[in-house]
Amino acid sequence: MMRAAVVGGSGYIGGELLRLLLGHPNVELAAAVSRRLGGRRVDGVHPNLRKVTDLTFCGEDELDSYDVLFLATAHGSTMSLLPRLAGTATVIVDLAGDFRLTDAGDYERHYGTAHAAPELLGEFVTGMPEMARERLRTADRISVPGCMATAAILALRPLAAASLIDPDVVIDARTGSSGSGAAAGEHNLHAERSGAMRVFAPAGHRHEAEIAQACGVRPTMTATGVEAVRGVQVLCRATLRDGADERTVRRAYRTHYADEPFVRVVAQRRGAYRLPEPKILTGSNFCDVGFAVREENRQILAVAALDNLVKGGAGNAVQALNIRMGWPETLGLGFPGLHPV
Repeated sequence: MMRAAVVGGSGYIGGELLRLLLGHPNVELAAAVSRRLGGRRVDGVHPNLRKVTDLTFCGEDELDSYDVLFLATAHGSTMSLLPRLAGTATVIVDLAGDFRLTDAGDYERHYGTAHAAPELLGEFVTGMPEMARERLRTADRISVPGCMATAAILALRPLAAASLIDPDVVIDARTGSSGSGAAAGEHNLHAERSGAMRVFAPAGHRHEAEIAQACGVRPTMTATGVEAVRGVQVLCRATLRDGADERTVRRAYRTHYADEPFVRVVAQRRGAYRLPEPKILTGSNFCDVGFAVREENRQILAVAALDNLVKGGAGNAVQALNIRMGWPETLGLGFPGLHPV
């Protein structure tokens, strides 16, 4: 049984990690860290875990030795935490943005601050199994991509890998309120958020760098907060290259994801869920990808949807751990979502 600890366990992503790890047959959840809530019961913060665990939050100074340490902390904190906590576990999985980019200059341009540990950037493998499965098998440092970046990358990689699209891509991302985290400010109060469709990143979204790094495209991305708690949906617009049509696009998606356990190609001509819809993915580790082609002007709309807290965060982290440990990739991640919701 592998011993695991979660730093940042009181947040939304941290809570989702606790839920998944408590249900994982090969993991013992040994510690959940919260700086603010030390000594309080975990199920007092995450009420869905009542009668599932009697664990209480502890402080960082109470950590001892573990097989895997998950860091579900705020962006900018992991690069300072890691030197202190590196000796507590063999495998470290970071869910913040600190080690997603491989270049310190890119990090400073997109996050607005110099990286505190640039010498460690090369140690991390991306925690996206669909693009780094073989490297994950031996990785001791894993960095999970952002939720909207994950959706966009999974939508675009089959097209880019098959050279079916021009490099300039426009991405329109929509996300629920949980994407802002449990400590979001007053602009995320229900009175302010309800009924709103707030464009919170109109230009230069930091996920552009992740998408460019993973797909080799030139993305322009905007992000909008919508009236949902969970869920991400991205619409990626691109131009098809000569010779590409709906048939070649469909073949590219089906070939690229034929053996992927958590990516489904959803591109039907009719029906309420004919393209990816995050609502039915709530709580699941699936990412649905789909497309629509307008052949007269060679335009393609690539669509992806996922639960931002699961496939966009905690689920991807557990999937990467399963690969690292040589376990079945789907272990502990079998929940398919709900319908109707």
